[in-house]
Amino acid sequence: MRWLYFFVLALFLAHSQAGVEYREFDNADQEETYQGLISELRCLVCQNQTIADSNADLAKDLRRQVYEMLRQGKSRQEIVEFMTQRYGDFVMYRPPFKTKTMLLWLGPLLFVLIGLVALVVVSRRRRAAAAALPPEKKAKIHALLEEGDES
Repeated sequence: MRWLYFFVLALFLAHSQAGVEYREFDNADQEETYQGLISELRCLVCQNQTIADSNADLAKDLRRQVYEMLRQGKSRQEIVEFMTQRYGDFVMYRPPFKTKTMLLWLGPLLFVLIGLVALVVVSRRRRAAAAALPPEKKAKIHALLEEGDES
């Protein structure tokens, strides 16, 4: 029975080689900057994951690159500029407000405004159509509705 226990344990041990990345930083600010950057940069391979969340090889490379650039003394802004020059604004989870990204930022507000205008227009047309009916038709509709309620 013991050999079975060790066999199962060895089987799980083979799959538990998930790499833990350990990085040493000069100070807490540098580590905070690193954590902030890797949680703001998008994994270019995965969908909707930051490089902090992703286990893709490219995300590991980007984390390593961010770490090395911080160790070289580059600022957060310099690293962001390097990444956006290399990969475009897509690499940022919150892309900057530019003419290229204007629709991305203002699109939701634009759709809400279009929906509100459509709601007002439809509401006004219904009221105008109801008010435009001649009194005979209104009486006939009212009679039909009452007749329908009784049956």
